Amino acid sequence: RMDQALLLVRNELPAQGLRLAARSGSCHQCLYQFLAFVPPSNGSLRKPGTAAVMVDTQHPLTLMLNGSVGDRELCKIQYHFGEFGNYSLVVKTLSTSTKTVSCDLVINEGPINSYLPILFAFLVYMGILAILIVGRLFMKIDPVRNWVYKKLNPRETDRLINSELGSPNTTDSINSDPTPRLWSTASRQRLRSLDTFRGLSLIIMVFVNYGGGKYWFFKHESWNGKLNFPSAAFSRFVFIMGTSISLSLSSMLRLGSSKWKVLGKILWRSFLLILLGIIVVNPNYCLGPLSWDNLRIPGVLQRLGFTYLMVAALELLFARAGAENGTLETPCPALQDILPYWPQWIFILMLEVIWLCLTFLLPVPGCPRGYLGPGGIGDFGNYPNCTGGAAGYIDRLLLGEKHIYQHPSSSVIYQTTMPYDPEGILGTINTIFMAFLGLQAGKVILFYKDEHKQIMSRFIIWSIVMGIISAILTKCSKEEGFIPINKNLWSISYVTTMSCFAFILLLLMYYLVDVKRLWSGAPFFYPGMNSILVYIGHEVFENYFPFKWKMQDSQSHAEHLTQNLTATTLWVIISYLLYRRRIFWKI
Repeated sequence: RMDQALLLVRNELPAQGLRLAARSGSCHQCLYQFLAFVPPSNGSLRKPGTAAVMVDTQHPLTLMLNGSVGDRELCKIQYHFGEFGNYSLVVKTLSTSTKTVSCDLVINEGPINSYLPILFAFLVYMGILAILIVGRLFMKIDPVRNWVYKKLNPRETDRLINSELGSPNTTDSINSDPTPRLWSTASRQRLRSLDTFRGLSLIIMVFVNYGGGKYWFFKHESWNGKLNFPSAAFSRFVFIMGTSISLSLSSMLRLGSSKWKVLGKILWRSFLLILLGIIVVNPNYCLGPLSWDNLRIPGVLQRLGFTYLMVAALELLFARAGAENGTLETPCPALQDILPYWPQWIFILMLEVIWLCLTFLLPVPGCPRGYLGPGGIGDFGNYPNCTGGAAGYIDRLLLGEKHIYQHPSSSVIYQTTMPYDPEGILGTINTIFMAFLGLQAGKVILFYKDEHKQIMSRFIIWSIVMGIISAILTKCSKEEGFIPINKNLWSISYVTTMSCFAFILLLLMYYLVDVKRLWSGAPFFYPGMNSILVYIGHEVFENYFPFKWKMQDSQSHAEHLTQNLTATTLWVIISYLLYRRRIFWKI
């Protein structure tokens, strides 16, 4: 099967059988898992005992062979098997006098290169990009542009060139100032970098949710671990939501909307997000009525809705007049985007204290205080029912085991049996913190309107500060830090690390898209303008053609990758067509 190899164990020891066990390299402090018993060799017939097992190829494995007599460890081998490879492990005695045993791993049939489809897909998309760039350059040639005008609607073509390709319009040609201005006293242009940032995060989420070609590195990390695509996408979406809150609330208040009216919109939008989230995570399109007994309550949209409610209400409550015009008086001008909002920081710090106290001090039955592990076979199997520690316990206590996610990512590697929801109650506190950091990015943009160097330098400072905090919390280690990076728990170190990279990414996009205008933000700009529709649409129509079809070989990464990339690309095209027709679904 996919992500597996065949291992044939040949036991040439005449006196004893073998017990084969394995442990994944990605499983921290895990117990060895029994794979097979290999019978002893038949000395009279000179026939070795054999056993065939399937081994995992996603991560390096440690194989351990114990003898059936005295359960003595005979050998231990670390090896990273290749997908669809065929291997033999030959166990024999080198010296009868010393009873030295050798274990030799032989490759009978080499594995396939399962990463070639990724390279091919990359080349295809790079080819499409090259064609679009060449087309854009040709459109700057007057004869070519005139020919296009004759073939297409001239007015519509001119609008398309001006808006999508960034060509100067009549107003720009008259203006003698060659420096593009992002801000004006009469009206403020929408920052394309924010929608591009949101769209990139969303498209990665869509691709991962569709399966990511069934590659293990496009899946959510089992527990603590590296920062892969899935780990970063949702956090960046939360971050840019906080940035948008700052800009949108400032715009509404500037246009004369009362705080009560704005609060009503915040409450209504939060309610709709939570309601849509419950509907989306509990599909019953063809399965009949859904039972209330196993209705899942937490989810991505639910967490976004509650986070939006808290952060937007917090910003509205302490909104200060004169922020955009720089008229607020502060004792330290360098901190003018922070000091006037000290009550917000007090509130966020109180939330973090609550998270720390609940995480490390709440007594959980059968588990040690402050447990942050996955349970299952992790931690040498001492706490099999402690998945998530306090976070999992609070969800099971307040929501019930049947109303949370039943198949956490830890169940594969760590073989956990307890349900655990990565969008649970306790982790929402740190999601609020993540959005609040995004809110600070929005305030930087508001306070330093035309000062691009100031905006970018402050993004760098924020990134450095968050990076230093992450280094302290994690000790620059995957497992040995005070608080490891963990997306399932939404640990504080996960938030600081993700925000560190989010500030850098926003800086790059702001510079390329809005300052220098070297990039229009396409194609990510379009799904960023219709993020709710794309997210809900991809969830609802996930199992419908043309987003999914019956495969000829379901064990092929190439077919899965083709299907997942096709489905993701279709949502980009749909969002582009909706943008062209000025159709935007806002709630």
